[in-house]
Amino acid sequence: MSTTGSSFLRPRLLGRATVNVVVAVSVLYTLLPVLWLVLSATKDRDALFSSDLLSTSGFSPLSNLQDLFAMDGGLYGRWYLNSLLYAVLGAAVGALLSVACGYAFDKYRFQHKEKLFGLVLAAVMVPQTVLALPLYLMASEAGLVNTFWAVFIPVLFNPFGVYLGRIFSRGYVPDEVLEAARVDGAGELTTYVRVSLRMLGPGLVTVFLFQLTAIWNNFFLPMVMLSDQDLYPVSLGLYQWNSSASVSPEYYPVVIMGSLLAVLPLILAFVLLQRFWRSGLTAGAVK
Repeated sequence: MSTTGSSFLRPRLLGRATVNVVVAVSVLYTLLPVLWLVLSATKDRDALFSSDLLSTSGFSPLSNLQDLFAMDGGLYGRWYLNSLLYAVLGAAVGALLSVACGYAFDKYRFQHKEKLFGLVLAAVMVPQTVLALPLYLMASEAGLVNTFWAVFIPVLFNPFGVYLGRIFSRGYVPDEVLEAARVDGAGELTTYVRVSLRMLGPGLVTVFLFQLTAIWNNFFLPMVMLSDQDLYPVSLGLYQWNSSASVSPEYYPVVIMGSLLAVLPLILAFVLLQRFWRSGLTAGAVK
């Protein structure tokens, strides 16, 4: 009996150990670049080039921070504000639009609804880099190239967010509640704003976080649309500085410090909103 029990437990223990090893390797693969970034951001140029990251020599995080915001007349601060404006405002408006469209696909009947939703799903599979040139030509015709709107408007429309909005609407908003609101005399817009949108809160936050991450890390579209440095987001500005570092090595410490600061808003957003997006990711998992 004990021999049978041991032979039964051995594959389970082996499988658990394998899973633990895979998880540990994945965590190391994810965290080691972050650890390198944090250590490198605290070093001056000489310590950075000597690869002596674990020693206390060359420890100058405050000096690197001052150099970062003083470099090129304080351009980094402008880039950071641009990224916050593009990402936070764009993600908020984009999430509202996506959830509203997903709600309409879920709750209303209209002609060719499923065919149109099929186009939305097809658009999810189109890489954003493929759309950059057509968007540039359209922005050029509209006279929006090298303006704030050339980057802001395209990020408002996210097919994947519309798909998530429909899933969240199906999982969080019962049809019976909408019928009760209509019986009470509420119009469709009032029902959506006062009833449905509150139920869709976790889904709205989830779509917002996806949008925020995508817009904050957006690089190719601003590179195509913008030539004015004052309009650059952080990603494009740091790329330009990194390209200049091969000629001017003083850019290396500020690029690393700038990259570390660029990660902080995303971490802060996920920490503050984690209870919403965790529940949002389980939408429709239980009846």
